Parts: sequence; C-alpha cells; structure tokens
Amino acid sequence: MIKKYHHSFNDYLTVMRVSKKTKEAYLRSVASLSAFHDLPADNLSNNQIQDFLLYSIQEKALAWSSCNVLFCGLKKYYQGYLGWSDSEFSIPPRTRSKQLPMLLSKKEVLALIKVQSNIKHRALLATVYGSGLRVSEVVKLKPEHIDSSRMMIRVEQGKGRKDRYTVLSQNCLDLLCDYWRTKLPGKWLFYGQKKELPMSIGTAQHIYYQAKDKAKVTKGRGIHTLRHCFATHSFDSGTEIYVIKRWMGHTSIRTTYKYIHLTPGYLRNVKSPLDMLDSGQEL
Repeated sequence: MIKKYHHSFNDYLTVMRVSKKTKEAYLRSVASLSAFHDLPADNLSNNQIQDFLLYSIQEKALAWSSCNVLFCGLKKYYQGYLGWSDSEFSIPPRTRSKQLPMLLSKKEVLALIKVQSNIKHRALLATVYGSGLRVSEVVKLKPEHIDSSRMMIRVEQGKGRKDRYTVLSQNCLDLLCDYWRTKLPGKWLFYGQKKELPMSIGTAQHIYYQAKDKAKVTKGRGIHTLRHCFATHSFDSGTEIYVIKRWMGHTSIRTTYKYIHLTPGYLRNVKSPLDMLDSGQEL
C-alpha cells in the first residue's frame, strides 16, 4: 500500500502529466528508499540516500537502465516535489551505457515472422517491423487505425502523448487482411485472451521471443529490436532520415540517429572521397 506521504507525490506527478508507467516507477523508487531505511523518505539525509544508491548499484547490481529510472525518480521527488537544493540532495553524474543493439538482418527478420504458424502472431510481428512501432503502440492499435487508402497507420497517443502516422507495408496489409478474415478481431486489432481487451505488452514480448527460438535467431534483445531494424533497414534502402524520424515519432533527429546502425553491406558501398576525385590521373 502506498504510504500516506506518497499520495501528494502521486498527485504532483499527475499534475506534471507524467505517464502512468513512469509515475509507477517513480513511486516505487521512493518506496524502495523508504523501506531500505524504514523511515519516511522526506526524513532522510543526503548521506542516507547515497547509502541506498550505493546498495542498489553494488549489492543489487541493478542494470544501468534500472539505475537511471531509480535516480530520476528520486531526483523528481527531492528536487521537483520537495524542492530540495543541490546541497540538500545530490546524485553523482551517471555515465550512459553505450551498448548497441545486435541488429537482425533482413533475412533473419523474415524468418522470424514466417516461422510463426499463428496468423495473429505473424501479423503482430510484421506490423511492429513494417511500421517501426513501439510494443506499447502496436497492442493499442484498433482496426480503424489501418488507413489502407493512404497506406498509413495512425498511432494515437504514442510516447509523449503524440499522435502520428507511419508507413503501412503492402505485405503487412495483405497479412492483416488475411488475419481479419480469419480471426475477426473486435475493438482491438491485436486482442488479448478476451476480444474486448488489448493484448498485454508481456504477451507481445513472449510472441517475439517464441519466434526467435523457433527461427533459431540468437541476436537481438526484446521486441524493440524490430524497431531498430525498421530504422536501419529503411535507411539502408535509401529512405531519408527525416522521413524515418516522422515515421518513428521522434521529436529530435538525434534520437533517430541512435536507431540508425550502419550495416556492413551499406558500408561496403560507401566510397572514400579520394576515390571520387575526378583528377583524370592516377596518384
């Protein structure tokens, strides 16, 4: 149960329009700190907070991404909500993890999709890859979001509560039509155990991992890998990065660049500027 002093922080996050998922993570961060010292979080000193952070990093061995969420939650609580100064609350700078995702080749993506015998699962993976969707976006698609006349998919209230349109593949549309005729989904395009409910994110992740095992694909991490593949393969095929940015719903082009991972095939076709000099003579 959320302690009494947490309720006002929850209200603060609501007013700040923090997403539900982020709000829950921030509340867990403060609750974990409080439980560690068995004291209300607003009664702790900066040294006590640092002890908890050290425990989370060294003893619990949290991954960088988990530490980052923890640090952001505590910063929002102490500096944002309580208004503590830097002298009252400070967190050492965190070095960002720079691990690159292990991308799948086009052949591996095709194998991963085709190996699924369940047409709903096949259509789900094809839609994620073919349109560069986040898993949270694909499970919230409704039939009316598929705009076959313009060959686009409408994404409503994606990350940052933004609406956008992204590309719809002809192959994906054909597969979705077959899926529609076979399964007759209702309100949600990819429904859960009951047709009136959307598929859960966990189920979508499980479908992806199941397909990886069946196709014997060992590279890549979660289903978000397909979004990286969408960006990289689109860029390799000559799509301008600003178009990819629009499709993926990024505010900054810098974010899109993080999704573009130059493949060996692309690099092999890039010439040195020395070879493009029109000198008419050998060196």
